[in-house]
Amino acid sequence: MKIGFIGAGNMGGAIIGGIVTNKIASPSDMIVSDKNAESLSLTAAQYGVSTTDDNKKTASESDILFLCVKPNVIYKVIDEIRGSVKKDTVIVSIAAGQSMKKITDAFGKDIKLVRVMPNTPALVGEGMAACVQGEFVSDSEMESVLNIFDSFGRAEKVSESMMDAVTAVSGSSPAYVFMFIEAMADAAVKAGMTRDQAYTFAAQSVLGSAKMVLETGKHPGELKDMVCSPAGTTIDAVEVLESEGMRAAVMKAMDACVKRSKEL
Repeated sequence: MKIGFIGAGNMGGAIIGGIVTNKIASPSDMIVSDKNAESLSLTAAQYGVSTTDDNKKTASESDILFLCVKPNVIYKVIDEIRGSVKKDTVIVSIAAGQSMKKITDAFGKDIKLVRVMPNTPALVGEGMAACVQGEFVSDSEMESVLNIFDSFGRAEKVSESMMDAVTAVSGSSPAYVFMFIEAMADAAVKAGMTRDQAYTFAAQSVLGSAKMVLETGKHPGELKDMVCSPAGTTIDAVEVLESEGMRAAVMKAMDACVKRSKEL
């Protein structure tokens, strides 16, 4: 099985790294194309994969073809490779906001298409990917795609109607979390902690808390209650967060994100 990539940027690199590190495929069974010669050189040096500046070559040789390009570029790429993609190739698009129908129409024929919304924590092996299975993609082919995204985080199969919600809850949400970490660190600095230590303490606390939710299976509210001792420090902090509308602010922000995603 030959796995091809058009686009060797941050997200493409994360996917390539996950495949190579977890031995899902051999570097000799992968081909990567990009118009940026520097990106190609770095990718070849880091992962040992074959590279080319010819997108048609990548498309024609791939059994699974990842389109790791921006939404404003994807249709130029499709125009270029439309006649080179093999009939049975599974095409994986990570272009945000681009529907299955729009991509299929751009190819002008029935294709085996999987639409994926990954997120930036994939760069550190902790990504969350939502994957939509196209009409002509078999269950075994879909499983292969899910395994690839599981190699650098977690992947779940979703319906396309959920992709706007996915954008808000995982695609864009790292930005919310980074803001939360920054705010906690600022408060720690105000209380006398050094900036570097403040970021370490805040970020590790968020990482550990998230891991508790995923690994214990407990409701987040139950885990919160475990930290809130009677008449203790945490419940006072929780009271302020509630009075300042933290939950409502997060929900309103995500509603805005969903709305904008629908508009794209």
